[in-house]
Amino acid sequence: MTVRTLFIGMDGATFTVLDELIKPTPDGGPVMPFMARIFAGGTRSKLRSTPNPLTPPAWVSLMTGRGPGHHGVYDFVRAEERGDKVFMTLFDARDCRVETIWSIASRQGKRIAALNFPFTAPPPSDLNGLVVPGFVPARHLRRNTYPPGLYDRLKTIPDFNATELAWDFDQEQQAGYELSDEDREAWVRYHLPREMQWFRVAEYLMKEEAPDLMAVLFDGVDKLQHQAWQYLDPHLPQDGMGEYHARMRKVSLAYFAQLDSFIERLVTAAGPDVQVFFASDHGFTASTEVVRINAYLAEKGYVHFKPMPEGTEGFNVSKSYFAYLDWTRTTAYCRTPSCNGITIRVARQPGETGIDPKDYEKVRTRLIRDLEELKDPETGERIITEIHKREDVFPGAAMHDAPDLQLVLRDFGFVSVRNILPIVQKRNYVVGTHHPEGVFMAYGPGIEAGKLIGRRHITDVASTLLYSVGLPVPSDFEGVVAPAMFTAEHKAAHPIEIGAATRGGANTSQTEAMDEDEKKQIMDQLQMLGYME
Repeated sequence: MTVRTLFIGMDGATFTVLDELIKPTPDGGPVMPFMARIFAGGTRSKLRSTPNPLTPPAWVSLMTGRGPGHHGVYDFVRAEERGDKVFMTLFDARDCRVETIWSIASRQGKRIAALNFPFTAPPPSDLNGLVVPGFVPARHLRRNTYPPGLYDRLKTIPDFNATELAWDFDQEQQAGYELSDEDREAWVRYHLPREMQWFRVAEYLMKEEAPDLMAVLFDGVDKLQHQAWQYLDPHLPQDGMGEYHARMRKVSLAYFAQLDSFIERLVTAAGPDVQVFFASDHGFTASTEVVRINAYLAEKGYVHFKPMPEGTEGFNVSKSYFAYLDWTRTTAYCRTPSCNGITIRVARQPGETGIDPKDYEKVRTRLIRDLEELKDPETGERIITEIHKREDVFPGAAMHDAPDLQLVLRDFGFVSVRNILPIVQKRNYVVGTHHPEGVFMAYGPGIEAGKLIGRRHITDVASTLLYSVGLPVPSDFEGVVAPAMFTAEHKAAHPIEIGAATRGGANTSQTEAMDEDEKKQIMDQLQMLGYME
């Protein structure tokens, strides 16, 4: 028995890098020879991410076939105002308002396996298949692995290490932008054994279970590129940059060479009849500047801060999100760097802080105009190149949980919410940041060979995977099947069908909640991964 459909997620993968890694090198063959075969023998396209190309909304959109306006996941954390405080809690699977493809396929008799995808914990209690979730600490991995008993089976895999498999927060906190050369090299090397762990789990379950839909996510691509972009970007100088640069480039390429071997072994193990799909949640590009958006909003009168203490205490406060923010006078602010959005504070009842509801449109219009005025003093170029109203980019029942305005910076970077100056500052060196165009590829029987098709949307991946596994596409999906990926013969033998609408969010099983220390570790991890200055 073989797998019918294999999906390999590569967090943050971009053709900017992959196109270079399939080319012959001066020393011989390409870094990723099997990926070169995928390009030559399959179909590929650029994949447009969510309006904010961030891991949570993007992967949940890919898994549900619907945008954030429907599924309700916009960020790593949910922020809620209560009086003069903002409380933040981490999103998890229970926050997704719509059904995932894992649940859709399960209830129609298909057996699935989903490995290392974020926001799959806690898992559904009625799943027909297996889940080993991503984005959880090692101590919670057993409780969130489905079905019960699977974790003990995984422990029989040679060299299985749950600490390497899950997020090692103590290790990953070292991913800050101010790493020493030694720590940056150690950070890149750290992801080689971690990806090996996920490969071994995928290989084991593929052979032991042979699910109809097998899916595994390799997230080291994203984490490595945040720190190592300057060693990978073909648009940046790569030769004659010194011994350290050459060594970092070599170890970065070693990661992609290893990933290529994992992909080849998984595709081979899946069987000759398998259709293989690859996708990323977003792409990557270079970020060259820091934009301190709340400091700018303070200059324009929307944000107000209380007096800052002097000395060390004041310096520490300046690095926090909302310390010393004067809520009695603040009307619009950015909640988190990763959201890249502006929240307008609207009074829900007379006497509450915030603007009068009847003034909302007037205030928002003025705010857009002020944001457009943030310009490079040397060139006159706008720093914020796109400003979107939430109803324009997040239509759906969950729209009101989105930021009122969604921002796109000229270098696609994440904003800073720190209350320090200058508002716009050049970075000391180039770092990697998310780009809205990721990758989407298909390979195998029934797939067009050597074909480049037009850009698809991230919600199309869910529809295409369900079609591949032989199921109809739910009528309420926003995404559609990518028909140009498939041969005419395959489409004639397997017509695309539109089926019943999805059900509500999954009925998740009970699981032990993370304690406050673990939540803080995750928040620190997100900060250090580059989602703030």
